[in-house]
Amino acid sequence: MNLLVQQVTIADPQSKFNKQLCDVRIEDGKIKSIGKLSPEKNETVFDANGAFLSPGFFDLNCVAGDPGFETKEDIETLTAAAKAGGFTGLALLPQANPVVQSKSQVEYVINKAKNNLVDVLPVGAISQNREAKELAELFDMKQAGAVAFSDGDRALQDDGFMSRALQYAKGFDALLMVYPENKSIAGKSQINESKNSVLLGMKGLPALAEEMHIARDIFLAQYNETKIHISNISTAGSVALIRKAKKDGVQVSCDVTAHHLVFTEELLSDFDSNYKVKPPLRGKADVKALIAGLKDGTIDAITSQHRPEEIEFKNVEFEIAHYGIIGLQTVLPLLIKAGLDANLIAEKLSINPRKLLNLNIPVIEEGATANFTVFSPNEKWLYNAASNYSKSANSPLLGTELTGKVTLVYNNSKVEGLKV
Repeated sequence: MNLLVQQVTIADPQSKFNKQLCDVRIEDGKIKSIGKLSPEKNETVFDANGAFLSPGFFDLNCVAGDPGFETKEDIETLTAAAKAGGFTGLALLPQANPVVQSKSQVEYVINKAKNNLVDVLPVGAISQNREAKELAELFDMKQAGAVAFSDGDRALQDDGFMSRALQYAKGFDALLMVYPENKSIAGKSQINESKNSVLLGMKGLPALAEEMHIARDIFLAQYNETKIHISNISTAGSVALIRKAKKDGVQVSCDVTAHHLVFTEELLSDFDSNYKVKPPLRGKADVKALIAGLKDGTIDAITSQHRPEEIEFKNVEFEIAHYGIIGLQTVLPLLIKAGLDANLIAEKLSINPRKLLNLNIPVIEEGATANFTVFSPNEKWLYNAASNYSKSANSPLLGTELTGKVTLVYNNSKVEGLKV
């Protein structure tokens, strides 16, 4: 289908058209021309009304449940939620049943998700069954199409095992994406350690548990002269550690979830389990430091940390509820609420995630393959059961009006204009 997107503001720091109000013509899956254009015969016209057009969003950190936990989410509903949130690509974590830890399981994910507008790229497990005892088949999985390796929300506790994993991954330039938590410090705590945790009468998880683990991983990456990616950082101390490590030349990168840029621990006063996430919601000073880290380049990317859960695991007492929020459809509104501008959103949500995984980076230029998201930062929409494309409903934002709406996505010669 030939498409003309009219009256759109380009948000792509890589493009010579960046920040310009333009019309964009797409033919045969490529951007044919950019400028002041008039509609042609047999061409679909989409009036963007001044909204932004950026390279398609890409999520580094999401979970489906397929295979094994399809009652939470399957590939079909995952990609539907992704399109609604403006994502044209996803890195799918291996925490399924069975764990994605072999060549055949990587191929299963690739085949299940093929011919989709959304590129679903498998992340293989670092260790067998995510138990941090034996390395999984990393090289075979990369050959089969795994874009990185992670044990998901299970932190690798054994220092020697972590060092050996880095050494092995270095041999074929693989990226390990690790969750930072020192389990011996964290224990069974569930919310941020602060005055608020004392007030609520719940055991607090200190920032120290995250920061000690990040410090260890920085030392190991430096010692082994290899790269490492820290997933889901949440504290001011973590930002400071990674900022210093980057200045010292360590090959470390990191990401932050969209909800950690807006939500704070004060929201837990009603014990709403939809706010129970891992890492826990932190304080206002941490949120301020995270946003500053995004703006100065310390934090490379923003993720959805999409974690679908059935109602029986969330509509229970806070202490026994599962962790997680469905986040793919609410990333953009949260980033708008956090005060991020369109160019920073494009950098942290479109360009850098792909750069970290050594993927082709879409660019809004004439002759380039078309892969883009059109979004309006001021348009409001209602997020409810009718507009939620996930199988699950574990989001504290359901039933609320949100500001920041995705209106069009295009990738793989497929287009979808969203009416939610």
